[in-house]
Amino acid sequence: MPGSYINVVSYLLVVGAGASVALQQALNARLRAELGSPWWAGFASYFVGALAMLAVILASGEPRLSGAMAARASWPSWTGGIFGAIFIGTAILMVPRLGAATVLALIVVGQMLGSLAFDHFGLLGVPQHPADLTRLAGAALLILGVVLIRF
Repeated sequence: MPGSYINVVSYLLVVGAGASVALQQALNARLRAELGSPWWAGFASYFVGALAMLAVILASGEPRLSGAMAARASWPSWTGGIFGAIFIGTAILMVPRLGAATVLALIVVGQMLGSLAFDHFGLLGVPQHPADLTRLAGAALLILGVVLIRF
């Protein structure tokens, strides 16, 4: 029973994180309109997010980032923020054009297709999970969901 409770809480936490992405995109699109610039809106999103993450680091008692810690990471690992910026910038530009539901549905499709590839090939240290017919059917249903949301 305790294990299943932890799973339910974990799932709900992830669903909440997904809802926060929808809220983030709506707020970023609004900020874009208010500032008159998608790029400043994206910068503000990252800056406020960085401050929030710094607050979590300080509150958690994590050790300060040291040169030794930084040296352990490969250079590609440091590039994740670039892809976050692509995500934020694209969403800021597209939410006013396509709507939040369509943009987020397409993002989920892209995430699913990308994650299936990462899982299937075990890229970047992700545990390998073959892209079998069931997993591909799930991705196809997500694509169908995008089509239905567009109607």
